[in-house]
Amino acid sequence: MPKCPNFKKCGGCQYLNLTYEKQLEKKQRELAAILKPFCKVHPIFGMTDPYHYRNKVHAVMARGRKGEILSGVYREGTHEVLPVTECLIEDQKADAIIGTIRELVPSFKMKIYDEDTGYGFLRHVLVRTARATGEIMVVLVTASPVFPSKNNFVRALRKAHPEITTVIQNINNRGTSMVLGDKEHVLYGPGYIVDRLCGFRFRISPKSFYQVNPIQTEALYRLAVDAAGLTGKETVVDAYCGTGTIGIVASAKAKEVIGVELNRDAVRDAVSNARLNAVKNIRFYANDASRFMMQMAAEGGRADVVLMDPPRSGSTAEFIHAVGVLRPGSVVYVSCSPETLARDLELFEKKGYHAKEAWGVDLFPMTRHVEVVIQMTFCGDKKK
Repeated sequence: MPKCPNFKKCGGCQYLNLTYEKQLEKKQRELAAILKPFCKVHPIFGMTDPYHYRNKVHAVMARGRKGEILSGVYREGTHEVLPVTECLIEDQKADAIIGTIRELVPSFKMKIYDEDTGYGFLRHVLVRTARATGEIMVVLVTASPVFPSKNNFVRALRKAHPEITTVIQNINNRGTSMVLGDKEHVLYGPGYIVDRLCGFRFRISPKSFYQVNPIQTEALYRLAVDAAGLTGKETVVDAYCGTGTIGIVASAKAKEVIGVELNRDAVRDAVSNARLNAVKNIRFYANDASRFMMQMAAEGGRADVVLMDPPRSGSTAEFIHAVGVLRPGSVVYVSCSPETLARDLELFEKKGYHAKEAWGVDLFPMTRHVEVVIQMTFCGDKKK
């Protein structure tokens, strides 16, 4: 196994001491144990090359004890910056760009932000890469909007890395742990990048949610759409739809897709993504998914399939009740937490939905995390 000097320090890779084969075996074993009461678990989908998969790399900027410029991550459980120059799971080009920024900072007399005093300029660097198109976004998070010599800085950065397609200054003057602020200025390029996933194009802005492992995301979404058993005649509700990725992928095999998402910014991105792909059979609503489905049922609406991809905390009793009221023939649950998934499956069973099959997808090699796709069908015979 490749060695990492920060293993057990940054907390990012819990399984780096295991061979990849052993990692997959461990995840498969744990998944099977958790889901054994509910359904059959198919063999986990792993990666051919499980390194350098992260297309989103965030670096905290800091100064060392001798005044040297550092970039890295917070040491696990602290706000002490752990210097990182290379990472086994991060995109290598992104790491190289952050290294160049470290080198440019002194020559541009750029002050590094100090969390303790609240003084300084450069706080974070965020690099997002599009694997299919090669486009690269660099986001410079600063404490102040005033950016002396910004054009020269961007010119120097792009001279070293001409593959960068857009550079954005994000202003965050708040004393919080949030990386990105609300205001931004595009310094170069269009202010976004475009990637391709499952044959569709997706526009990615600094704040857009986009899965960090595009290779495995394709496998995950294809599994989810296949599990839905779409024939072109179905109405699909894509709950927790985010920027519309999985719903747009499903639209190719469904009659119509209805995307529901509480975050209005994400809904705007979803509408843009549908337009970018000329997808006509999808609609997006900025609403709470539980409330939306209850209203849909009350108005006599129906859905054949509900696709759901909730956060790590899982779904809610209100949401599962709403699914029970709307009563689609099948539910496809994409989960990033097997523990909360198992809790939710018990609630679904009380509504007459029984899990049929499960597929694990290793979206985050070297870590303890695993994604799961669950296929559920409505059987009507509620378990007590």
